[in-house]
Amino acid sequence: MAYSSLSNGDSVFWVESDEASRPRMDMRDAAKMLARSRQEMIGNELSRLASDEYLEDIMQHMRHMEDETLPDANLIDMQREIQWFMRPYLIDFLVEAHAAFYLLPETLFLTVNLVDRYCSKRVVYKQHYQLVGCAALLIAAKYGDKKDRVPHINELDGMCCGLYDAGMFTQMEMHVLNTLEWNIGHPTVDFFTQLLVAEERDSLEVEHMAAYICEIALYHRDFVSTKPSIMARSSLALARAILGQPEVHDGEWDHMENVTLLALTQHLHQPSIALSRKYSTSAIPTLLVTDLATLCPNKAQNGTCVDAKPNIDVIVLSFVHLFPAQADGQPARFDYCGSSATSGNGQDIGRVGI
Repeated sequence: MAYSSLSNGDSVFWVESDEASRPRMDMRDAAKMLARSRQEMIGNELSRLASDEYLEDIMQHMRHMEDETLPDANLIDMQREIQWFMRPYLIDFLVEAHAAFYLLPETLFLTVNLVDRYCSKRVVYKQHYQLVGCAALLIAAKYGDKKDRVPHINELDGMCCGLYDAGMFTQMEMHVLNTLEWNIGHPTVDFFTQLLVAEERDSLEVEHMAAYICEIALYHRDFVSTKPSIMARSSLALARAILGQPEVHDGEWDHMENVTLLALTQHLHQPSIALSRKYSTSAIPTLLVTDLATLCPNKAQNGTCVDAKPNIDVIVLSFVHLFPAQADGQPARFDYCGSSATSGNGQDIGRVGI
């Protein structure tokens, strides 16, 4: 403890001071910090300039990769053992595994894309469907997530209730990579959503609602071959309508956005239990579209919307309960380790729900 003196005429007062105990920054360290701060500012400015200069080339490449890595639902239709009614069980498993490991949002969309692309090219047996999902989750996490969050094989094995040998995960991982020719760089719907949100300055509520809508879409065949950029624009438009936000007229709306938006409205009232549980801590309610005809007053004879853009401001919405509950009031939970599961039409879909 140091003391400093204060004088007032003939009197001298000694006051305690902790200035001497404070570590003083060396001039050299201060200069380094100043230089580092200046370099960061210059780097950020260069990044912004480079982004503006190469944005068109970047987007052109992303559009190309979007087409290059798009699954074909018609080819998946040709699978002999796996059927579309099995898909919700696999997506439920992936949603819960993704949440358990705290992976990035784009990892889930990339995982499902890898599964669908693999199923578009290879015959998949029913007992291996979940294994393909685990391998895709491993690849997606290694591709874009932090290393400390990448699932371990023993953890995935535990989530599969020991159904597969540990070596099978590695074998399937390599088989998926070789089948896809190591082409993993798929621009996900989350990527395009972030771009559009930044461009249009949408609120956080709109962004979260759009993410919720996109995750609902993962469960349905209708959207397997939908381009992520189209899904992003459609989900954001629907999210704005649900939340009462003004429409954005970006000049890019076309027939495919009409079709996608109308299809999305038909599935909003059927969220899965796993997805409902995932969003149980958010303020996003499930909304039921009660009058889909008001989306598109003018239709062709085949029922296709022919408007330039549906008037989504007149959607009639009502709230429904988001979280299915058991008798004890707790959210229902799907048992992945059950001995068997049966679909709604009575078909046995095997162990662990798939």
